[in-house]
Amino acid sequence: MNRTLTQAAAGAAHTAPAPSPTSAPASAAARTDAPPAPAVTDGIRPGTAEGRRAGLALFLVGFATFSLIYCVQPLLPAFSAGFGISPAASSLALSLTTGSLAFSIVMAGAFSQALGRRGVMAASMLLAALLNIAAALMPHWHGLLVARALEGLVLGGVPAVAMAWLAEEIHPAHLGRSMGLYVAGTAFGGMAGRVGMGLMTEFTSWRTAMLALGVLCLLCAIAFARLLPPSRHFTPKPGLNLGYHLSTWGAHLRNRGLLRLYAIGFLSTSVFVALFNYATFLLSAPPHALSQTLVSLIFLSYALGMVSSSTAGRLADRLGRRPLLAAGFALMLGGVLLTLAGSLWLIITGIAVVTTGFFIAHAVASSAVGPQAGSAKGHAASLYLLFYYLGSSVTGSVGGWFWEHGGWNAVVALAAGLCASALVLVFIGAFPKRVSP
Repeated sequence: MNRTLTQAAAGAAHTAPAPSPTSAPASAAARTDAPPAPAVTDGIRPGTAEGRRAGLALFLVGFATFSLIYCVQPLLPAFSAGFGISPAASSLALSLTTGSLAFSIVMAGAFSQALGRRGVMAASMLLAALLNIAAALMPHWHGLLVARALEGLVLGGVPAVAMAWLAEEIHPAHLGRSMGLYVAGTAFGGMAGRVGMGLMTEFTSWRTAMLALGVLCLLCAIAFARLLPPSRHFTPKPGLNLGYHLSTWGAHLRNRGLLRLYAIGFLSTSVFVALFNYATFLLSAPPHALSQTLVSLIFLSYALGMVSSSTAGRLADRLGRRPLLAAGFALMLGGVLLTLAGSLWLIITGIAVVTTGFFIAHAVASSAVGPQAGSAKGHAASLYLLFYYLGSSVTGSVGGWFWEHGGWNAVVALAAGLCASALVLVFIGAFPKRVSP
């Protein structure tokens, strides 16, 4: 997912004071819906050479992380047939990864406060790539699941830390655009991993495909560590002060504005992952009976996510977040309902519309977390992604029960109900105000 993040010089410290190790974060972060003033006043702006390096580095981290997480999604029918397991059981190859990722993200945000953003992200990418190689070589189903769960555990060091890095280093007026570009990068990784798996499996095997992806992501980790500029608005906090982290997370969880964003993240990924998980079964079974390669091509719709997320980020900076979030979930709801049509092309169109809406909603919601959080942005980002990946893990597997007991109509009913709930959340409460350049 191409995102060219740009970076202007200026290495001043945060204007907002950091919370003390024994207290909750700044009072604005602990209040309910009152959005605090952004901390970065001289951050990265588009147009510099250093910004292009940062953009390429974050492109690589987004590509590697999300291709590793979701590379198994088009392989679920192959797992079901090859290992003799049910569709719901096959979904564990993804759900265990996102489930362990959800919880490790929270701790990774805390560790990055002590160890630094770049080192945590690079180490996480490297270990995850090695574990993907191990998963490809596992002869038994349970061994593969263990490797995938560990992969999610180490990948927790990337998404929340990347969000925190953006919130700390990008000027607030350009944060929506930059976060949109970052999400576009993750969309490219998710698409490349899924489509690449399908195409390579057609000509070799899913084991060879996973092995090749692991090697490619090892190279991405090395390039990322060399490219990402050092942080200029980050002050390390040596040691792992559990009291500080617990109080900071607690303050964020008492912030009703953040809780609403967390719920929106949970609902958006719940719809998206459940739909794609079982669309692979829908399209590979009669009357469509598509091959592994053709089924994997539905993930080319992620190209729409690359465009919609970056565009939504720019529009949110100009128009505000609520209209964009409402548009995103309305598109998701319309696309979900469109998949009820019997025509293959209408089903594919519906999936494309859902993809567009999802990336709009995710880009806008994730860009709102940093401004809402105050100074403890890493902790706020980690909690957002905890809820986000719990949606993928929990609803991704629960959707298997709906598929097995009610078929595609039941999956659509589940997804439509979640979209409607998200739209209700969008129209209650306030969002952080836009910031002038």
